[in-house]
Amino acid sequence: MRELQVHFTHRQQPDHPLKPGVHRIVRHASGSVRLVDDTQGALLLAQFCLDRRGLWLQVANGVRGIHVNGRPVRRMALLRGGDAVYADGVEMVLRAGLAPQSRIPAAGTEPLPGDAQVLLRGVGGRHHGRSFTLEQARLVGSDPGADILIDDAAFPARHARLEPHGERVLLRDLGSHDGSVVNGLPVRDCWLQPGDQLVFDGQHRFVLEVPVQPALVESEPLPEPASPRRAAADADAPPRARVSRWPWLLLSAALLAAALSALLWFGAR
Repeated sequence: MRELQVHFTHRQQPDHPLKPGVHRIVRHASGSVRLVDDTQGALLLAQFCLDRRGLWLQVANGVRGIHVNGRPVRRMALLRGGDAVYADGVEMVLRAGLAPQSRIPAAGTEPLPGDAQVLLRGVGGRHHGRSFTLEQARLVGSDPGADILIDDAAFPARHARLEPHGERVLLRDLGSHDGSVVNGLPVRDCWLQPGDQLVFDGQHRFVLEVPVQPALVESEPLPEPASPRRAAADADAPPRARVSRWPWLLLSAALLAAALSALLWFGAR
């Protein structure tokens, strides 16, 4: 599991690493919102629960005003790196580790054909619910010809490009002013890995997905081929006598007929 930490956007509190267990979001009497391990003397707003299944946000009973990526959460939400959590007006960004950043190919390097099953799926903003295959390079920008169009006049016409390089995907900055955000971390050029969340212009969110290949169903082993000697012995063996049920059926019918005849004969007398 990747290392996760909570980053307070406006520096209300130092970055808080998340370890397996429960981490509570509380509001003190002074009005400050903090991430603590104990709720004594404070109002519980929500809590992060980290276990082997992932990271969950649980909202306290009767609490309103908790949002994830701008959407209200009533009871519970499954989180990933890069999500923005809003609690009582305070923004917290979940930061997750990035893929190992080996040497970045020089600008102008011809991308290698990628896997058509690798997808960039929109999870927020205009492209929510839409997926883009990455078997070829995809341009991100406000230019009408961009593959991933960010319809904002203030957004660069050519912001970044997603380049396949064999089995890997590279996010390459094209000279933008602010760069991009991956898993809550500001980046320029960055190797991506499955599950990474990319954010452009603060609201357009995408997740890199690689479909898992279904496991092959194990079939029962085929019977071993018979040896020539055994095959010959089976061929020479006399056929088994076929057991017939007809004699028993005929005998039963005869006995039943005799019983009925006797009953009619003696009954008539």
